[in-house]
Amino acid sequence: MKIKVDVITLHAVQNYGSVLQALATQKLLERHGCEVRIINYIRENVKYENLLETRSNGNFLKKIILYPNIKRWKKVFEGFCNEYLNLTEKSYTTDQEFEEYPLEADIFCTGSDQVWNSKWNLGIILPLYLSFVPADRFKFALAASFGQEKLSQEEIEATQKYIDEYNFISVREKSGKKIIEEQYKYSHAEHVIDPTLTLTGDEWRAFANNKKETKNYILIYNLNRSKEFDDYARKLSKKTGLKLVRLCNRYDQFYRPGKSIIIPEIIDFIKLIDNAKYVLTDSFHATAFSMNMNTEPICIYPNEFGGRIESFLQLTNSMQRHVKDYQDFDVVNRKVDFEYVNKIMNSERKKVDDFITNVIVSYKQTR
Repeated sequence: MKIKVDVITLHAVQNYGSVLQALATQKLLERHGCEVRIINYIRENVKYENLLETRSNGNFLKKIILYPNIKRWKKVFEGFCNEYLNLTEKSYTTDQEFEEYPLEADIFCTGSDQVWNSKWNLGIILPLYLSFVPADRFKFALAASFGQEKLSQEEIEATQKYIDEYNFISVREKSGKKIIEEQYKYSHAEHVIDPTLTLTGDEWRAFANNKKETKNYILIYNLNRSKEFDDYARKLSKKTGLKLVRLCNRYDQFYRPGKSIIIPEIIDFIKLIDNAKYVLTDSFHATAFSMNMNTEPICIYPNEFGGRIESFLQLTNSMQRHVKDYQDFDVVNRKVDFEYVNKIMNSERKKVDDFITNVIVSYKQTR
């Protein structure tokens, strides 16, 4: 009989990397013979019926601008999750709703992405620490992220008891391992790669039905608006002779540099990265997918939460792909050694597989 694993993560957001990491987590655990359900946790302020108010802050003009975006987001992101994720039939938001969660799984898992980033999540969300699961049930965290270098003492105290209840913890960044071991005093945390990287580039290519064909364009995927970023993109295009293609997650980004591809389907996110000559980005997942599909990333750290990109570039010995300032155009000459990257990725995939195997073996020993 298959082991049942229920996973809580950040899948119900309008972000390409978030939905793809949820799918990768599901596929990874299924590969280990588990029956997987993704708990359909939806934060109150990202529910589609609330998004207009959340994003506009009540501004009427912003509501008009945002409305078509929200309709498209719902089709693309919610449509993908409903099609590809094994979601629980019921959705959950509040602590009170989680009190009624059916504890039918053998193992409960906090998934990846910035699940433990209280700044990103606008506060501490206790269900993401499996607060609704009794202490004597088997729990583990898979590539969880704090997105920060250090937590406040108040946050540690508020979440300590839940961290202590985990049987195994793995985190996505070195800084997360340090937080778990030094601030929480948890005995040991594994540092593992993001779930999207546990699938090879060829596996993602097959999923997207794409045959890699490198084309002469720079793909822009910019999550944090910046005039300096846009100016850099224009100059980079001029210096390389490559056209700009911008993956936009809003209709009102059409005026920014490059040919706009507005809120494409999730599978097209994979194809656009796979076929680009370079990917100019401030996104962790765009960086991860670029490396995994052997497309050269050009990385500009965001003002916040840039450590996760840096941690990944360090892991792949590719720090040369970081643009330190907006005058750095030599980055195109600082090539990635993809043979080395692929070797590292294979080694890191084995670490994740070993981690999951240890979780399952340990669970079986407790039965």
